[in-house]
Amino acid sequence: MVGYVATTTESAVSSADRRGKPTPAQRLLDTATTLFARYGIRAVGIDRVLAEAGVARASLYSSYGSKDALVIAYLEHLDRRDRARWDEAVAGVADPADRILTFFDLALASAPGRGFRGCQYANAATEFPDQALAPVVAHRRWMLDTLTDLLRACRAADPATLARRIQLVYDGALAGSKLEHAAEPLRTGRMIAAELLSG
Repeated sequence: MVGYVATTTESAVSSADRRGKPTPAQRLLDTATTLFARYGIRAVGIDRVLAEAGVARASLYSSYGSKDALVIAYLEHLDRRDRARWDEAVAGVADPADRILTFFDLALASAPGRGFRGCQYANAATEFPDQALAPVVAHRRWMLDTLTDLLRACRAADPATLARRIQLVYDGALAGSKLEHAAEPLRTGRMIAAELLSG
């Protein structure tokens, strides 16, 4: 995967043809998103993605170039989706501390329906341990920056350090939820974060 060059733009995968049917690029991305999240990236061969998407191999090459590029597109899609979900969830939330806890609330709301599979970014990083996957790095940086900004708004004494602590609690809560196949670690993580915010 090292050195790949993305060939697909966001507009290419989000568009539909004139009959309203998703484009081959969009079908590939939607199918990959479902399969990679459920079974893991390396466990899903490209032939399965093509078969379930109902797309010819030529469309993969013209849209993405390779499975590696499709993996990056999948992770970029997750990043865009998760940022948008958080933005929507906090649209009517004024208190910066409540905005921080929304990260945990969203995880609590989605984890059971996703089968307690933990953090998809961490799962991807685990599958590619020798690589810094750019969308994973970008998502974590966005979350850390967001937490730091919100903690400044809370007038925390050391926003950057506290942001890292809360992110670590969030990471651990997701990992615990996956290991226990239960929501309780996420609830505990939220409680710890709330205690850190009130301390």
